[in-house]
Amino acid sequence: MEIHIGNRVADVTLVSKEGNKVQLTIDGVPYDVDIVMAENGSCSILHDGQSYNAELIRKEGGKSYTVNAHYQSYNIDIIDSQAKYLRMRKGAEEKQQDKIVSPMPGKVVKVLVKEGDCLQAGDIVVVIEAMKMQSNYKVNSECVVKEILVKEGDSVNSNQVIMTLDVKKTDE
Repeated sequence: MEIHIGNRVADVTLVSKEGNKVQLTIDGVPYDVDIVMAENGSCSILHDGQSYNAELIRKEGGKSYTVNAHYQSYNIDIIDSQAKYLRMRKGAEEKQQDKIVSPMPGKVVKVLVKEGDCLQAGDIVVVIEAMKMQSNYKVNSECVVKEILVKEGDSVNSNQVIMTLDVKKTDE
């Protein structure tokens, strides 16, 4: 999942959890921590012999928090695979990026374009199956397929770039 901390985006993966002991990776770096949560939103974190205390205040929607620690406040937004998937499905409301990225692990079922193809907003470029559900990924503006980095049958990871695009600039 992605965690947005102000302007920073961290890729966080829960590796294992047994009681209070949690193994996770942050941007690929492994961490072993001991976390104790209190009902009032306070938590105590032990890592490498150091103790840290934080207060978590949940905002509306349940995926955003204010975290108070070390006399500072941080705004945190959690973008899990489902939220990322739904954001990708909405598509047209966001500016087209220069790449298509898989929001979660899955399998490439169909690649519907070739390198050099000119695409219009709404064109489907790839179909990916994840969690027994097939999803169509579309472009939301005029662009040209620059490079296709997967083929049908390939497994893809979360955040893996599937193809790159040359997006037509519209300064209107």
